[in-house]
Amino acid sequence: MTLVDFEPDGETKIAAAVLYAATDLPDDQLLSLARSMSADERRELLRASVGDRSNRRHKPGRAWERTHYRFDVLCDYGAFRDLQRHRPLTIEWQRLQTIHGHVTPAEIDEAGLREPWDRVIEAGRAMEAALVDAGLEEVAQYAVPMAFRIRFVMQMTAREAMHLTELRSQPQGHPTYRRVAQAMHRRISDVHPAIGDAFGYVSHEDVDLERLDAERRTEARRSGGRPR
Repeated sequence: MTLVDFEPDGETKIAAAVLYAATDLPDDQLLSLARSMSADERRELLRASVGDRSNRRHKPGRAWERTHYRFDVLCDYGAFRDLQRHRPLTIEWQRLQTIHGHVTPAEIDEAGLREPWDRVIEAGRAMEAALVDAGLEEVAQYAVPMAFRIRFVMQMTAREAMHLTELRSQPQGHPTYRRVAQAMHRRISDVHPAIGDAFGYVSHEDVDLERLDAERRTEARRSGGRPR
């Protein structure tokens, strides 16, 4: 996953937007004021604008829509379908095909199902090729198993990035989109540390162990017992 576009002065723009509703100054003057602040002053302003969030459903104000990020992502189609559900952002995807390869979950080998898995994967690949050769490229996508990777871009504001990365990084989530969300947060933190610091509910815990614990708790609730 690659962060392909962002505004270097994104933290400054959000700082100016935070001040807008609390003053009677025009937007351009507030932007100049934000630029004159030190990095620590902008960090404190952004932290104050977020406030004390008791849970991840408490979102910052509209000022956090003042800057944006654009990511190029390559992951399996199943994870893409979950990420595609985030509507308050721009998402564009390329045609689903087999050229980017596929993902084989570790559970397939653990269950001793590698042979039938590979057989299904190759059958999908062959059917896609046959349909493309017949001039049916759009239809061929329906023959591609969801384990194959798809390339897509996601563009979002800092406000939506907080929502997506905090939600999709939770232990109960699928390992693939958890890794995507965690990588997004790391890229944002690299270019905008003060913004990344505000994403207080992003989980960077071990994907497999956290998901296993969540599944055990779910199973315990179903059986009326306690997780082992």
